Amino acid sequence: MFYDLDTRELLRTRPNPLRPEQMKRLRGARPAGPPPRPSIEPVRVQRRASNSGIIMVAGQKVALGRLHRHQTVTVTVSETTLAIELTDGDTKVIRRTTTQPVRSIKGQRPQIATQVS
Repeated sequence: MFYDLDTRELLRTRPNPLRPEQMKRLRGARPAGPPPRPSIEPVRVQRRASNSGIIMVAGQKVALGRLHRHQTVTVTVSETTLAIELTDGDTKVIRRTTTQPVRSIKGQRPQIATQVS
């Protein structure tokens, strides 16, 4: 688990690479401290809309419409809703249908082709 040392806020988790037999043989092993607490406040992420104006947040596809294609939008992800801040100043609130955690914060940039001489 990766967490912030100051606030003990859980940032992300990874599987343990050691087997239980290997963990028993560690020198100086000591019991773990209190478990880190997950963030209470909503997570803010950025997503870039596809060619057809669709974004995906936490495993849920959201259609914004072709008007918003290739635009980067900010999404506030809470436990029950997705609040999408569109580039024209509007906010679209959608009920969340998945329970998956947010895996990436930043949306993908468009890939730029290199010029061949």
